[in-house]
Amino acid sequence: MKTLIQQDAWARREHFAFFGRMSSPMHSLTTQVPCEPAYRYCREHGISFFLHYLHQTLIAVNACDNLRYRIEGDQVVQYDRIHANTTIGRPDHSFGFCPVQFDPDFQQFRAYAEPAMQAVIGASGLCFNEECQRQDVIHFSAIPWVAFEGLTHAHHSGFPDSVPKVSVGKLHQRDGKLVLPVATFAHHGLADAYHIHQFLERLEYGLNHPPCLT
Repeated sequence: MKTLIQQDAWARREHFAFFGRMSSPMHSLTTQVPCEPAYRYCREHGISFFLHYLHQTLIAVNACDNLRYRIEGDQVVQYDRIHANTTIGRPDHSFGFCPVQFDPDFQQFRAYAEPAMQAVIGASGLCFNEECQRQDVIHFSAIPWVAFEGLTHAHHSGFPDSVPKVSVGKLHQRDGKLVLPVATFAHHGLADAYHIHQFLERLEYGLNHPPCLT
């Protein structure tokens, strides 16, 4: 479900018009998010840490109104629920795109996600299909080999893209804490740095309160 935004009365009307004219309106922010309680909980209970932080990412995205905005033609809509289109790696080091349905309940989310991921692992090529082109998603990728401090994405210059992107890097120690690099990309006409802060704050909370998995 989605709601049409009435732009005449929208508080972001001028922001949307200003940044929407730019050839590259996506802005990026990279930070390190503490995550040790969730990582230890996942190890102790045999839970995929990848699935946990993907789930917490979607919880955080869905809690942020601005990250649920999308541009469709000359209109702006807000989706009720956001899912994921994530990259899934294979043993041969190729990857495919994998749509993953969000559910607030982790066990239900895992029941949807695991068979979808296994299907991509067992396939070949990008697996880029109609489902991957949905707008009610984030584009998500894990880069577990690199504790990155900055990141860019390939994109079509001038191609209208308002789907936020979230990438997570290598788990590592920083200042005595176990942290994950997290890079965000969002359309500046729809979301500012403050809204990314809201997302990151909720993500950090989820990664440091693992009893929510039970």
